[in-house]
Amino acid sequence: MEDITEFFTQLIEQNKSLDIAQAEFKRILNDDPDLREAYSDWCQSEGYNERDGFREFCEQYMESQDDIWDQLRDYDEQE
Repeated sequence: MEDITEFFTQLIEQNKSLDIAQAEFKRILNDDPDLREAYSDWCQSEGYNERDGFREFCEQYMESQDDIWDQLRDYDEQE
């Protein structure tokens, strides 16, 4: 399986909503034992619990995207 965080990012970008991405992730997770194992390993290595790991990743990812747009707006305003 590809890097799990890339998979997370793809889900977020495809769904554009935390709730929809999380529902889709849970659906896929229930159907894919390899993903379940990779997710469990990822949560353990990153210090997340399995219940909230994907949601916390999504929130951090979306915040980082907002920060990028804020920086671009700040740059435009300086010119």
